[in-house]
Amino acid sequence: MDYVRITHIDDPLFRKMHQLMQEVFPAEEVLEFSLWKEPLEDPGIRVFVAVHEGNVVGATEYRYYPQLRVAMTDFTIIGREGLGIGRFLSQKRQADLEALATQAGQEMLGMFAEIYDPYRVEHHVFGGVKPMDPFVRREVLSHLGYKRLDFPYVHPSWKNDGEAVSELDLCFMPANDELKQLDASLVVTFLTHYYAILENKPTAWLKMIEQLRDKETIDLLPI
Repeated sequence: MDYVRITHIDDPLFRKMHQLMQEVFPAEEVLEFSLWKEPLEDPGIRVFVAVHEGNVVGATEYRYYPQLRVAMTDFTIIGREGLGIGRFLSQKRQADLEALATQAGQEMLGMFAEIYDPYRVEHHVFGGVKPMDPFVRREVLSHLGYKRLDFPYVHPSWKNDGEAVSELDLCFMPANDELKQLDASLVVTFLTHYYAILENKPTAWLKMIEQLRDKETIDLLPI
């Protein structure tokens, strides 16, 4: 299995990856094909696919913010069972992020991820791929060390239609597992930067950000 970076929308592997995303994720979580041109060419956004026998069987997108010392896992897709794709992607991504942090002359604080709450999305089959089932994914991510940030989370739909998506938790995997809280200012800075590309912010998201500005810290809870 190969770990291949995609940097251009015309890469044939990207079309395969986008099709896989449409099969697995709800429509509001998938950016329209043509809108991927700039993100793929952005050196700070890292999109990799797992290629097995010429087919895209998994994918992950992530980014590292050296000014914040944090990473964000945008998504991880496991498209087929029985190939160890999840561990393959996790190990390759972690090695890449550690190299980026070293290049920046720092240690990484940790990594954010939005994680589905299976009790709110139990109806979604995620393309019928069992490893993508929200119950399985949540438990796997808990094993990896992710913890839930203790506040009601919503995010803007990637359709950029001003709708709020509320079926996920914002989680964080600290490099130091003993970390129990994050500075609220770090979370606000991260979220406002991460969603800057979307012009149509829902009112619920704006209200959430204002409430976070009034906090000093946010607890990290088990998931």
